[in-house]
Amino acid sequence: MGDGRWGGAERWRSAGGTLGRVIVVWAVSTLTMLILAGLLPDFELQSADGDSFTRTALTAAAAAGAFGLLGALVWPLIVRALLLVPALVLGLLVFFLNGSMLLVALWLIPDGRGAANPETAVVVAAVMSAVASATSTGLAVRDDNAYRRRLYRLTGRTRPRASVDAPEQVPGTVFLQLDGVGHHVLRDAVADGLMPTVAAWIADGHRLTPWRTDWSSQTGASQLGILHGSNEDVPAFRWYEKDTGRLMVSNRPASAVELQRRAVRRTGDGGLLTVDGASRGNLFSGGADQLALVLSMAARRGPRNRSRAGYFAYFSDPANAVRTAGSFVAECVREIFQSTRALLRRDTPRVSRGGTYPFVRAFATVLERDVVVSAVMGDMLGGRTAVYADLVAYDEVAHHSGPHGRDTDQVLRRLDRSIALIATVAEHAPRPYRIVLLSDHGQSAGETFEGAYGLTLKELVRAGCGLPVPRRVRRTRSGSEARDAARDALRLALHRPVDETGETARELPARLSEPLVLASGNLGLVSFPDVPHRMTREEIDRRHPALLRTLAHHPGVGFVLVASAEHGSVVLGRGGVEVPVAELDDGGPLAVFGPGAARAVRRTDGFPHVADIMVNSMYDPATGTVHAFEEQIGSHGGLGGEQSHPFLLSPPELSPPVGAGEELVGAEQVHRVLRRWLRECSGPQVPLEISPPTEGAESILPVDRPVAQDKNH
Repeated sequence: MGDGRWGGAERWRSAGGTLGRVIVVWAVSTLTMLILAGLLPDFELQSADGDSFTRTALTAAAAAGAFGLLGALVWPLIVRALLLVPALVLGLLVFFLNGSMLLVALWLIPDGRGAANPETAVVVAAVMSAVASATSTGLAVRDDNAYRRRLYRLTGRTRPRASVDAPEQVPGTVFLQLDGVGHHVLRDAVADGLMPTVAAWIADGHRLTPWRTDWSSQTGASQLGILHGSNEDVPAFRWYEKDTGRLMVSNRPASAVELQRRAVRRTGDGGLLTVDGASRGNLFSGGADQLALVLSMAARRGPRNRSRAGYFAYFSDPANAVRTAGSFVAECVREIFQSTRALLRRDTPRVSRGGTYPFVRAFATVLERDVVVSAVMGDMLGGRTAVYADLVAYDEVAHHSGPHGRDTDQVLRRLDRSIALIATVAEHAPRPYRIVLLSDHGQSAGETFEGAYGLTLKELVRAGCGLPVPRRVRRTRSGSEARDAARDALRLALHRPVDETGETARELPARLSEPLVLASGNLGLVSFPDVPHRMTREEIDRRHPALLRTLAHHPGVGFVLVASAEHGSVVLGRGGVEVPVAELDDGGPLAVFGPGAARAVRRTDGFPHVADIMVNSMYDPATGTVHAFEEQIGSHGGLGGEQSHPFLLSPPELSPPVGAGEELVGAEQVHRVLRRWLRECSGPQVPLEISPPTEGAESILPVDRPVAQDKNH
């Protein structure tokens, strides 16, 4: 009975504390409204004849109370009603929706004493939401139970899930992917004091382990391998498949669904997160049943598509919405300032950062970050077993600002604060959590291929094929040499004159389809769509005698991979070097790319959808420079430099990723390490190895119908 009385007293004490905090927040909001009414000429809390201070204060209290109630009761309904509005648009609408709620609150005041024009209402509502949120958080921090309840509310939860068994006995695991942060960048950031949370973890015994990507050093290949255990037949970020006539692009929803489908079919396993898992901000689901911002779910429309649920759980709190929207605007301004500064200082290398890019950057560094972090917090407070989340901020900024510098340093600092917040919330979770940091690839710096040589890879290929190119290209040394070589080769092969444009005489057969040239960072892919099979070197030489020589001898190209009827496949390099893939080692044309390059090339050569010609840019080990075939000064996708060396940071309670003296190579091996760690944490329900394919394996796929073909290919 004593316990019952104590429990009742505790509940009354908790209720009293909650009521007290509500009253304090209400009082602070009222005071804020009075101050704003005094500062803003278009915001009134008095009648036309004027009121006493007491009357004005009561009006402010009524307005603050009405605004608070609308925020608690009506705002979530507004957000839910906007379910089909894109998240970026919703973020921009936040200020106006919040301002509209304030106008409604003022309208509810008796005698019409409250008034504001729409522009002022937006400002007042934003300040009111921010002050109320800060006050509530400040009061809750002093009370662990209150702080925990506030965290639950902010993440859309009311209590831990009842399904968690003995959470104090069984720890959960959170995998945080810092997209594009290479091993070298992380070490420098820790040494320079940019990431104090990570530095403290390393000092406390966390293991920092580098690992090596496959040839395709990009999120599509790496994350598919990490989450689903197989990235077989993913030769690049984008590639052309001759058997279907389809252009695959890793960050297109339909392509992501198809890649996940293939991985599941190949392994017979749903993925890393099939046991009580959550996938946040990723390209693929990993088999999780809880999803937010997962691209492979965006191709599905229907009740099972919860890929955007995280947006609305986050925005259901108006304070979250206003804070994120304000940060979004500030990030756009920051990008405009930084790009203008780079332009005025004539920084090199430099790429265009205009158009919609400030909004794209703000989405990645603010909106996506806030929603993903909030979703992870909710997962931990709900006691979920396994969570995998991707924070893309660094990768997006590094593409346009370079992987090293003040712009990316700021992003790394903010990422560290997000990590610290997640670690703090873990202390209030119903079960202990082990937080693992990892990255999917790094980034290598360098001027673009076009910036260095005056023409794109596509234009170089066209020139090497003898096809028409712009006059600008013909004036470059590379373009001129390629066109001359193509004319000479055609003249030699056909024994007939070729005109100045590179076109053959009328008696020659009609021109075949033009080559399709795709870029994935510093990896280029050339395909001939009219040929149903992978073309051999001999076939390409008969069609375009100068093309392979033009590519292999170009100073901006490191090496070229092409099939061969005589040798199986060969790697071509400068100076006439050619090595059969069967005899390939880490020397010769691949020497500068470091250990493992031969294995990576050999594996990709065996993919069914490898391009007719695979082109890897040059790499200068002295400067770490590569030349992206895209408009990026920080790039990844091929071999060369820091892009191939991501990291894995694990707590000491988990077993070492690899044995002493061993290397962690490939995303598929990383998957096996993470799977082992989940088994260590959660017991035998997590399989140690991927099971053989089964007929029912595809039942966990996010779509039940044929995948729609990507457009614009």
